[in-house]
Amino acid sequence: MNLANSLARIARQDPRRPAVFAGDRLHLDYGALAGRVARLAAGLRERGLDPGDRVALFMHNHTAYLELLYACWWAGLAVVPMNAKLHLREAQWIADHAGARWAFVTADVGTGLQVPGACIDVDGSDYAALPAPVPLPMASCAPTDLAWLFYTSGTTGKPKGVMLTHRNLLAMAMAYFTDVDAIEPEDAIVYGPPMSHGAGLYALPHMVAGARHVVPASGGFDPEEIFGLARRIGRLTMFAAPTVVKRLVDHAEANGLSGEGFKTIVYGGAPMYVQDLHRALRVMGPRFVQIYGQGESPMVITALSRRHLLDSAHPRHAERVASVGVAQTPVEVRVADADGVSLPAGEVGEVLVRGDTVMAGYWRDPKATEAAIRDGWLFTGDMGSLDEDGFLTLRDRSKDMIISGGSNIYPREVEEVLLTAPGVAEVSVVGAPDPEWGEIVVAFVVPQPGQAPDSAALDAVCLQQIARFKRPKRYVFCDALPKNNYGKVLKTELRERLKNGTA
Repeated sequence: MNLANSLARIARQDPRRPAVFAGDRLHLDYGALAGRVARLAAGLRERGLDPGDRVALFMHNHTAYLELLYACWWAGLAVVPMNAKLHLREAQWIADHAGARWAFVTADVGTGLQVPGACIDVDGSDYAALPAPVPLPMASCAPTDLAWLFYTSGTTGKPKGVMLTHRNLLAMAMAYFTDVDAIEPEDAIVYGPPMSHGAGLYALPHMVAGARHVVPASGGFDPEEIFGLARRIGRLTMFAAPTVVKRLVDHAEANGLSGEGFKTIVYGGAPMYVQDLHRALRVMGPRFVQIYGQGESPMVITALSRRHLLDSAHPRHAERVASVGVAQTPVEVRVADADGVSLPAGEVGEVLVRGDTVMAGYWRDPKATEAAIRDGWLFTGDMGSLDEDGFLTLRDRSKDMIISGGSNIYPREVEEVLLTAPGVAEVSVVGAPDPEWGEIVVAFVVPQPGQAPDSAALDAVCLQQIARFKRPKRYVFCDALPKNNYGKVLKTELRERLKNGTA
C-alpha cells in the first residue's frame, strides 16, 4: 500500500488530464506530474535517502508541495510538513525532533533551517537539478509504514509528532467520498490555507479522483484572488477554518458576489458561530460541509453534511446546526467518563474515537501514546455530548488549548516565553471569544515588585521566540493570580473576569 499509487493510477488511465495549476495556468497534467514525481523520487534515493527517512517541508503553498509529497511517498520516505507561520526556532525544533535528514523550503520562511543533509529552496537551481533522468520504480510500503509526521502542540508546550501511516491517510481519503463530498475529475481543490495542515491532507482524495489542484499565485489565502480563480476555473473546493470562511463571506457580501464558481467549502478546525453559518449559507448558498477531526485522527471524527445543514424542517435542526455532525464512516465515536465508560445520550464527557484513521502513536513518546490511546480508543481531550440520533455537540475542551483562526495555541508554551521577559513574576494565558478569530490569546501578567513591563516589550519577547499568531492580542496586568489551595491558577476565574468585564 503506497499513497503514491493513486497518482500512478490516474496517470496511466488519462495522462493528459489537467492536474496542477499555478494560479489559473496549467502547470502539469497527470502524466507529466507522475513522471516528474518518479524522477524526483529517483533523485532523492540516488543522493542517499533511504526508505523510512524523514523529509521536512517548510514552505508556503507551492506547486512543489504536491510534487514533494508524492515523490517522498513514491520513494518510501515520510514527510514532515511544518506550518509556514512558525518561527524558525520552532521549525528547527521539529526538524531535529523528527530526525529529518533533508528539508525543502521557500526562501521567505526556510532560510536558516539546519538538517544533516540538503536544505533545498524549491525555487532554486538545486531543486531544478534534483530529478534523475531515469524514474524510480515505486517503493513497496506496508500499510503501517509512516507517511506523514504531523506536529501538533502538546500540553507541555512542546509539539508532539503524530505518526500517520499510509493506511491512516488512505482511510481518511476514502471517508471524504462517503461523508463529505463526491469528487468529479472536473472539480478543483484550491490551496489557500496552509498545505501543511488540512488543506494539504485533502489533496489525497482529490488525487484519488483525478481532480484539478490549484495553487494560488500568492501562495496563500486572499479572498479576491480566490473569487477570481472561482470565476476562471470553476467548481472550486476549499478546506478552511471558520475565520477564513468569514473572510470569504465578508468579501462576497461587500462586493455583491455569490458562491458562483465554488462547489464545496469544507470548514473545520474550530467551531463556527451559528449566526455566521446562517449568513454564509445566505450569501454563498448551499456549499458548506463541516468536519471535526484532530491531528491524531486527521479530518475524520464527525461530519455535518450539506443535507443536514439544509434540512430546516427537522424539529431539531437548530441543535444539529450547532453540532459537529455524526460519526464518519471509518470510525466509531462515543462519549465517556474519566474511566472510559460510555455515557448516556445528552451527558457530557470526553469524546473518544476508534478506527483506521487513528494515528499509530506519538513519535518518540510512548508514554504520551499510552495515555492517548487506550484499548484502541483515542481519548481526544475534547468534551461533548451525543444526542439520540448520534449528533455530537462539543461543549468544552478538557485541555486549555486555544483555537485562534483555526490554529492551535497552547497556553503553557506562551507562558514559558513570557516568563523569560524582564519584570514578569507570574503569567497565565487563556483564550477569550472573538467574533473574527474565534478566540484570541489573553495574558494575565503579574509584574515583579517595583517593575512595570509594558505590552510592547512583552510582544518583542514573544516575537523573538514563537510564531506571531501565538502572541497575546491583549495583556491584563494584575497584582495576583487567583489560585486554589494547591497553588494552581484558576483559569476558569480568569475567563470569567474577561466574560463579565472585570479583568
